[in-house]
Amino acid sequence: MRFTALVGDGHHVSPGDVVAEIEGSARALLSAERVALNFLGRLSGIASLTNRFVQQVAGTECRIVCTRKTTPGLRAFEKYAVRCGGGFNHRYGLDDAVLIKDNHIAVAGGVAAALRAAKASVGHLVKIEIEVDTIAQLREVLTEGADVVLLDNMNVETLREAVALVEGVMLTEASGGVTLDTVAAIAATGVDMVSVGALTHSPRVLDLGLDIQVR
Repeated sequence: MRFTALVGDGHHVSPGDVVAEIEGSARALLSAERVALNFLGRLSGIASLTNRFVQQVAGTECRIVCTRKTTPGLRAFEKYAVRCGGGFNHRYGLDDAVLIKDNHIAVAGGVAAALRAAKASVGHLVKIEIEVDTIAQLREVLTEGADVVLLDNMNVETLREAVALVEGVMLTEASGGVTLDTVAAIAATGVDMVSVGALTHSPRVLDLGLDIQVR
């Protein structure tokens, strides 16, 4: 088959637009049709949803980032789709950076203990992020030190207080139940990033179809 893209990755399209032309035998076209449309529809849906979130935070310095809540085997594709929508990628895997979450804190015996253990175990080029649920935990992080702090499921008022406490000494990331209706207010608190799992686990598939013209 011969494939010709008429629209580039990340470009906006409207209903009725032709995004590509494919030429080949009927058997080849019909065999590949559903797999191709499944990929293109899902990835376009991810890019579209990401762009809607990006538009909601326009005018702020906040970045929209995805998470590792991706379809098994398709992470590289889905994270690329997020970038096409104007978003940014979080970690690809456990080896990219250290992310200390609530279960790690519980096992380690507290915020400070978890941070000390992480710093003792990784190289000097590996960044460390830690998740906190309260301002009290954040104060512990500020005392011990980290590269990024994930402010989990905090309301807008608490997020604003947290950002003021951090004062730019580390990056701040807000996460937890973020929606298109709430993301603008979250970004307005001054957080550096908002991570949204829904970008890859709950996008609406873009409605695409293949129409054959017999020659």
